[in-house]
Amino acid sequence: MCRHLAYLGPSKALQALLVDPPHSLFRQSWEPARQTHGVVNADGFGVGWFADGDPVPARYRQAGPIWADPSFPDIARVTRSGAVLAAVRDATTGSATGTEAAAPFLAGGWLFSHNGSVSGYPDSVAKLAETVPAADLLTLEARLDSAFVWALIQARFRDGAPMTEAVASVIADITALTPARLNLLLMNDTTIVASVFGDTLSALVADGFTVVASEPYDDSPGWVDVAEGVHTWTVEGMVEAR
Repeated sequence: MCRHLAYLGPSKALQALLVDPPHSLFRQSWEPARQTHGVVNADGFGVGWFADGDPVPARYRQAGPIWADPSFPDIARVTRSGAVLAAVRDATTGSATGTEAAAPFLAGGWLFSHNGSVSGYPDSVAKLAETVPAADLLTLEARLDSAFVWALIQARFRDGAPMTEAVASVIADITALTPARLNLLLMNDTTIVASVFGDTLSALVADGFTVVASEPYDDSPGWVDVAEGVHTWTVEGMVEAR
């Protein structure tokens, strides 16, 4: 399991989003409040962000815990963005390790993070591999269920499905084959798409910004729990739920 967060709004320093809040993602790496599967998220972390006018995001990822990275405080202090996706990782037993296994993953101008697991992977979902181009399977960023889920979504999105439909159909097909927890978080420079399936998700829409996260990072009364399903937000708030 993992904890993750997406932000759209006025440009902010990564430190203000990920470190400074009283229950920030940084703190959730060792003291999550709502995590029921796993306790410590020390198996890697990553941050993806968009620079103004550039649809291709930058990423910073590491294989170790976020609190042990000596470079992250400086990066977080000086890097600003109005579109950010970040995650801290609690690896599923037997899955890949290393920087390449840390979210967010990246393709086609979208960032992707998976909070959950797919039971029996890879055997349980081998049938779905037939629906993904061979080149995509051969170039997965890492050997783990999250990267495979992302490949499934990308294939359907490239075939013309809207992102929300691609996410919903992948969840339906996986869970028809095996138990899975699939809280997914995706974003480009204008839109956040998230699914709630097996774990918590909260959203805060206020003062011209939107935050979607595994759990609230502060005690603001504006946080609301997101219902199960697939949802889309812009900076103005939620625009679609299914």
